[in-house]
Amino acid sequence: MNLFSIIISTIFVNNYVFARFLGICPFLGVTNKMETATGMGVAVTFVITLSSAITWAIQKYILAYFGIEYLQTIVFILVIASLVQFVELVIRKISPALYSAMGVFLPLITTNCVVLGVAILNVQEKYNLIETLTNAIGASIGFFLALILLAGVREKLELSDVPEALQGFPIALISAGLMSIAFLGFAGLV
Repeated sequence: MNLFSIIISTIFVNNYVFARFLGICPFLGVTNKMETATGMGVAVTFVITLSSAITWAIQKYILAYFGIEYLQTIVFILVIASLVQFVELVIRKISPALYSAMGVFLPLITTNCVVLGVAILNVQEKYNLIETLTNAIGASIGFFLALILLAGVREKLELSDVPEALQGFPIALISAGLMSIAFLGFAGLV
């Protein structure tokens, strides 16, 4: 039951974008089109899941063992940066169009606070490996859901009659705020 609680909590109740307000830069930056939002969601899912497993092992078997937990942030960022470089190379090779569409936001996964936040919160919550992976997958799905929802809204807004002062980024911020309020309705689930 604990794993179910973790996954529901990270997707809906404590969504990293809508409740914790982490990862707002790529959330607003790549949601102009559904294709780029999907590509970013898949890339971030891969990085969060793999980096959570690796950082859990590093924390447990190296940092805590030698009493050098104060190096946690630096080590975690190095792990995340290495994984992002790998993802960047793969996307450049597999889909050059997606690579160019994602632009600067792909390398910025390294500094995406969702990725680092999930890794650090896994340690703070003292999750075991299975709970860590469950939290990582739930956080990834929640981030992916947030990207897809806003991308869908923004694509519809391009076809709508929006007042000139609100066109573009302002209406995206208003939409994100309304989605955040809507996700507060899930607060009683866990």
